[in-house]
Amino acid sequence: MKNPNGYGSVFKLSGKRRKPFCARITVGWEVDNKTEKAKQKYKTIGYFETRPEAMIALAEYNKNPYDIDNKKVTFEEVFQLWKKEKYSSFSDSNIRGYNAAYALSDTLHAIPFKDIKKAHMQAVISGLDKSYSMKKRIKTLYNQLFKFALQNDIVEKDYSKFIELGKDETNSDREPFSDVEIKKLWDNIEKAENADMALIMIYTGMRPSELLEVESNNINLNERYLVGGIKTEAGKDRIIPINKKILPLIEKRMDSNKKYLVRNSLGDKMTYNSFRKDYWVPLTTSLKLNHKAHDCRHTFATLMDNAGANKVAVKKIMGHASRDITEKVYTHKNIEELIKAIDLI
Repeated sequence: MKNPNGYGSVFKLSGKRRKPFCARITVGWEVDNKTEKAKQKYKTIGYFETRPEAMIALAEYNKNPYDIDNKKVTFEEVFQLWKKEKYSSFSDSNIRGYNAAYALSDTLHAIPFKDIKKAHMQAVISGLDKSYSMKKRIKTLYNQLFKFALQNDIVEKDYSKFIELGKDETNSDREPFSDVEIKKLWDNIEKAENADMALIMIYTGMRPSELLEVESNNINLNERYLVGGIKTEAGKDRIIPINKKILPLIEKRMDSNKKYLVRNSLGDKMTYNSFRKDYWVPLTTSLKLNHKAHDCRHTFATLMDNAGANKVAVKKIMGHASRDITEKVYTHKNIEELIKAIDLI
């Protein structure tokens, strides 16, 4: 039976082929310059092993027409489109992480995105001799790309949600600063350069990357809070109360003529690599403190827990999602409660 006009057609290609049946549609007409006659312009839906498979694909297309060109977009092209849309709102550390995850997924780059299934992605992750956190970052990238592909009708199903990371067998070597070590930082506040940065992180719970993103115009010294935070939806642009002990430290670092609270030697935004190499390592070496910068955040959580601080308040300050936090709305009373909690340490 002949297909209706405009429906498309299925035909068999010559020669020996694994998928000899082609399903295509007419997308318009053009004039042949030699004959000056109109001829049809086609686009191919796909190639199939049997005629019934090709007919089903053609029927599915006519039932729910899609952009065929979208169906040919590769993993690499989806990543570039997603990157162009999202990177402007990401921190430097997030961008570095996603770029690394993309680079480690090089076996997927040339594959049409619609053809990527759980097995492809699982093979990448399972075959890597990398940390659990790196594998988790790769899975997050896949989640983001499939979400983007769904929104743009490139795929119809998200296979990334089926990826398994296995058990996290990483032994955390993060140790909170002891009371003696915190006292050493205070005792050397005028002697050890950048000791104040460690104390600001210890008393706010900010990650190093979050501290580097804090802008001066987002700091309210009178009300004793700042707006900052990155990474998660709960953590972005959150209210972080300023403990009374570090208020003078923040005030001293502020410069109304400079955009960021923490700056490099040129007065510009500091990169994480510069922070670690030029500031953190010299500080911990000079004071003989065997700690990573992220230990400050771990210390904050420990201090707040030991002080019996309200757990919901701690989650809000640290940017952790909670069932008790249904929306990001801060009233004057909310801020007072956060300040009351943070002043316990």
